[in-house]
Amino acid sequence: MDTRAKIIDAQRAAALAEELRAKGTSLKLITGHFDVLIAEHVRRLREVRNGSDALFVMVVDPPAPVLAARARAELVAALAMVDYVVLAAGQALPELLARFRASEIVQEETADLLRARRLAEHVQSRHQQ
Repeated sequence: MDTRAKIIDAQRAAALAEELRAKGTSLKLITGHFDVLIAEHVRRLREVRNGSDALFVMVVDPPAPVLAARARAELVAALAMVDYVVLAAGQALPELLARFRASEIVQEETADLLRARRLAEHVQSRHQQ
């Protein structure tokens, strides 16, 4: 399977979420930078997915991205626990968030900034040795 097929636009994601919810499917939407994708992201995605039938991931741009948004989306889409990936563009984030219930949304941007800082500190400390 070409996992890039999991990458959909916000309009399709909103319609799909409504279709799935109408069928009784439990949903989760997690937003984050995933720049760079690390094991901690995978653990968090697995944790968020636990107990839901479908996991949507919205890839949001960090202040200073290391990887292009499309590359980050492709990496996230390659994960088995992820069903759909949406690239945040323009008003996509607020419009898509409005289509999900508050209990279905997990926003990880702040946690991702901390993860990126810890990763950078780790790399720097390894280079000082």
